[in-house]
Amino acid sequence: MKAIQYKHSIRPYTSFNIEATTEEFVVVETLSELKDSLRNYEPEKIRLLGGGSNMLWTTDFPGRTLHVNLKGITLLEENDKSALIEVKAGENWHDFVLWSLDQNLGGIENLALIPGNVGSAPIQNIGAYGVELKNVMTQCTILWRDSLEEETLTTEECQLSYRNSIFKNEYKNKTVITSVQFKLHKSPHQLKTSYGAIEEELKGKEKTIQEVAQAVIRIRSSKLPDPAKIGNCGSFFKNPILSQKQFDLLKEKHPTIPHFSAKTGVKVPAAWLIDQLGYKGIRRGDAGVHPKQALVLVNYGNARGKEIWDLAVEIQKAVEDQFGIPLEAEVTCY
Repeated sequence: MKAIQYKHSIRPYTSFNIEATTEEFVVVETLSELKDSLRNYEPEKIRLLGGGSNMLWTTDFPGRTLHVNLKGITLLEENDKSALIEVKAGENWHDFVLWSLDQNLGGIENLALIPGNVGSAPIQNIGAYGVELKNVMTQCTILWRDSLEEETLTTEECQLSYRNSIFKNEYKNKTVITSVQFKLHKSPHQLKTSYGAIEEELKGKEKTIQEVAQAVIRIRSSKLPDPAKIGNCGSFFKNPILSQKQFDLLKEKHPTIPHFSAKTGVKVPAAWLIDQLGYKGIRRGDAGVHPKQALVLVNYGNARGKEIWDLAVEIQKAVEDQFGIPLEAEVTCY
């Protein structure tokens, strides 16, 4: 096992840029280092850290934090139509998207500029602009924290749904994702451009996976703050999915409410709900809501994690009081 660093700040490793410390900090770059770091250590005193883009630390952690930094992108097999790619958990997600574009492999161009690492992607079932991870993932390899045995799970076994997976439920705090496999497609590519403003961004341009990715990057950059400049984790809340009956009652009171069809009901933009209550751009010290996107909570400098979480809870209560809709946090709070 690599050298343990004690009383280590996690601020440089999380996109919220929150000051907090972990009692022990270990960087793991190989599977054997990961096993050594987990061996003979109480599971409840282990915290995993990947890209740090979906976590909010509200207190110091009196245990061991493992920075999972496994690297590598491998072409496993290919044919005239597709390629099977294995990506290690520590690879940056957006860098992998750029790699796929360089290889002219399609399927994840709509997921450009999503922060975080590949190993965290199945946990959230990341998605954007009409594409979800489950559309391109074939399987992932996990390491059980207790037995230190490896296992391969199919996409179906991972139970991926809207910002959810088995890793947030039955397998929570029990496994480490070490690699993910993807099936990406060769030309001619099937593009998905009907969601959001992609079609508008593509006017006058050739429709390629590269141009779709650039359109997504422009759209996201115009709406979302750069974590390198303003601490944030992107969307803080999930978009709630209502039953048709719930939505019909809500629409009677709010006829202009935007909505989208979902497999299990009607999806309502959480940003719209928050914006109606005047929270967009609000600030509580260095904790606030971004002025361009009500879904994004931000750290303007030296906000404490608890201050951001308190603001999130305030927003949740206000939305439920006004609309009767519980907002679920997408970000994991510690």
